[in-house]
Amino acid sequence: MKTKQKTIKQANKPQAAAVETGRGVIRDNFLAALVTSKVYRQQVVKAKKGKGAYQRKEKHKGRESYLMAA
Repeated sequence: MKTKQKTIKQANKPQAAAVETGRGVIRDNFLAALVTSKVYRQQVVKAKKGKGAYQRKEKHKGRESYLMAA
C-alpha cells in the first residue's frame, strides 16, 4: 500500500499593503512621503444638523443657469 503524504500548508503571512501615494518610487523616507501624500489629507464633512447645516435651494445658489431656474 502507498502511504499518503501529508501536505503542510504554510501560514499566509500578511503582506505589506501597497498604498498609492502618487509619488512613484519612494527611495529615502517612506513615512515622510506617506504623511505628505493625498492619503493623509483631512476630509471635510458637511454638517447635517446644527451650525453650518443650512442648504440653500439650487435655484438660489447661483449655480443653475437662468433659463432653467425661471
